[in-house]
Amino acid sequence: MRIFKLLVIPIAMAIGITSCKSQNKTVAVNKNNKELSIDQKVNALLSKMTLEEKVGQMNQYNGFWDVTGPTPAEGDAAKKYEHLRKGFVGSMLNVRGVKEVRAVQKIAVEETRLGIPLIIGFDVIHGYKTISPIPLAEAASWDLDAIKKSSEVAALESSVAGINWTFAPMVDISRDARWGRVMEGAGEDTYLGSKIAVARVQGFQGEDLSDKATIVACAKHFAGYGFSESGRDYNTVDVGTSTLNNIIFPPFKASVDAGVRTFMNSFNELNGIPATGNAYLQRDVLKDQWNFNGFVVSDWGSIKEMIAHGHAKDLKQAAEISVNAGSDMDMESYAYVAELSKLVKENKVSEEFIDDAVKRILKVKYELGLFDDPYKYCDEKREKEITGNKAINEAVLDVAKKSIVLLKNDDNILPLKKNGQKIALIGALAADKTSPLGSWRIAADDNTAISVLEGMQKYPNNTLTYAKGADVVTGKTEFAFELKINTTDKSEFAEAVTIAKQADVVVMVLGEHGFQSGEARSRTNIDLPGVQQELLEAVYAVNKNIVLVLNNGRPLTIPWADKHIPAIVEAWHLGTQSGNAVAQVLYGDYNPSGKLPMTFPRSVGQVPIYYNHKNTGRPTTDNPDIVFWSHYIDESNTPLYPFGHGLSYTTFEYTNLNVSKLSDTEVEVSVELKNTGKYKGKEVVQLYIRDLFASVTRPVKELKGFKMVELEPNTAKTITLKLTSKELGFFNNKGEFLLEPGDFKVFIGGSSYTTLEADFTL
Repeated sequence: MRIFKLLVIPIAMAIGITSCKSQNKTVAVNKNNKELSIDQKVNALLSKMTLEEKVGQMNQYNGFWDVTGPTPAEGDAAKKYEHLRKGFVGSMLNVRGVKEVRAVQKIAVEETRLGIPLIIGFDVIHGYKTISPIPLAEAASWDLDAIKKSSEVAALESSVAGINWTFAPMVDISRDARWGRVMEGAGEDTYLGSKIAVARVQGFQGEDLSDKATIVACAKHFAGYGFSESGRDYNTVDVGTSTLNNIIFPPFKASVDAGVRTFMNSFNELNGIPATGNAYLQRDVLKDQWNFNGFVVSDWGSIKEMIAHGHAKDLKQAAEISVNAGSDMDMESYAYVAELSKLVKENKVSEEFIDDAVKRILKVKYELGLFDDPYKYCDEKREKEITGNKAINEAVLDVAKKSIVLLKNDDNILPLKKNGQKIALIGALAADKTSPLGSWRIAADDNTAISVLEGMQKYPNNTLTYAKGADVVTGKTEFAFELKINTTDKSEFAEAVTIAKQADVVVMVLGEHGFQSGEARSRTNIDLPGVQQELLEAVYAVNKNIVLVLNNGRPLTIPWADKHIPAIVEAWHLGTQSGNAVAQVLYGDYNPSGKLPMTFPRSVGQVPIYYNHKNTGRPTTDNPDIVFWSHYIDESNTPLYPFGHGLSYTTFEYTNLNVSKLSDTEVEVSVELKNTGKYKGKEVVQLYIRDLFASVTRPVKELKGFKMVELEPNTAKTITLKLTSKELGFFNNKGEFLLEPGDFKVFIGGSSYTTLEADFTL
């Protein structure tokens, strides 16, 4: 969803409201009738509503601020205020802070005929004021409890600021690192992505939405957005039914099963129909097959964008198509509020569809408890007490450490010694206190992240010297505008080279600025941007003892670094506690345990590249001089770092793989895991299967289970994982789930490259 930089002007000042009493009794009546079910309350309220008031509940407006960048063609602030007072607005987004939220809620509750409260939405993607690692980084933790906790603290901190709905989690699967929004998802694997989707939904929504520390989650983008052609944002999607049912749909279905209350449709088209107007997706699959009883919101302006797609001739037809297709709420297209009443009166839209959408929206508002207390999220004292408190920062630091992946550690250069070393720290990103916050941090203040420099300075018994080396970007860095990458200025190379010559160890922090990934940040080259590769090589020429710390929001192509640099640490954009997390890992106070949720290619020409590919009819050749097999003539088929890869400061050994059939549909897999190194450490034990022969061809490997195990040095443990029909089956091209008899292979180990295997037959 497109969000613009906000000019923070308190709404109460902007509209000059004064305290007034409600002119209606709807809220009070519903509050007093506690014996009624939510559905009964919804129906009672719906019976009192005019058609225009119903349509109003389906209308969502952006906050009443001026914006920089592209603005809607219609709907100025005065018009929005008028609609709000008439009850023609059901939700607002980008209104934040108790003072501002209370102001708009007061109008909705006390000045409209029916007093229906607003639901307040915001992009709480990986934190609110206190920022967690980007979602792709959190996925690298493979720690579902930590991911759930991250969403819990984000819900808490945003709820005290008046927000009760987030447009997260993004559960799109993507195999293309060029697409900037891979930073917002869980990577390339549908099994891991489904597990993480559930953790995030549960973290945001808790066990009871009426708890004021919880907020409504939104599974997005339905569907296929992560498969945008060429990795270019907003682009066309063209996938087969097997990919749709087996790869794209499962995290969304898992979100429904976890109780997610809202969905967001996607910008892309699927089978020639924009998702916003796609009845197959929204009515047939989501609402009918999956029995989803929450509501669907469009993405920013996506109803109107069906005109540009060539699917609707004008805004009126776009409104007709989208509501008939099951899109319940219009985010910033102004289509519903302008056209739906007319369309109903012209019999082009059934009022039953309007009623269904409004019931869904009102139901979520009742579940939040907004009719009992419209101002439950508006406690200024609580806002001050909770925002950025110690417990939130501790949770964010915990998941940040767990998100770091050790890609390479030749000669055990890491962990760093804590005494007596001369360390050169190089890179503009090493001292940056804003970039680590990542792309979706619109409520966070600049310069609030702990930098790597600050984190390393907390280890005072080494001599630490810093040099920038070169800027990554020049000029302003703003969410809605393109960055200017430094491609020419090497004037500060000399200082970096000088301190590197004098150091025992060089730590270089290189990568992408936080605004180089995210929405609308697609790249055709996914290497180190600007002059950073040249800086790396210049330093390497004088000191080869380098630890490369990557800051990035997507997999990068770093073949030169992999060949030459002894230690590489994937540190992503880790949020507020970034520098503390990196320093604690570098110095060994936390033994890294992260595993890649997305494949790192050798070359951008391999993209899309993913571990669970099909075998093809010509996967290999016995004669390397023969060309007629599936390969490149100028690059290996293999990735630089595979899905699931991640090292530790200790080592692990897998032995005694055993497979036992429990029934015709259940298999138990066990393996002995031993810590063969010198450090206590955690290992993510990964279980993969291959269905060798099937009515629809299956991938060469599929993740079907994992478990985090912690072991002391020289200790072992038997790990047991179970495969059921859910893991062993698949969807055919009719969308039917099948469990077919046949031969299977099972693999278990520390990455998707594991070769420890066994066979079984169903």
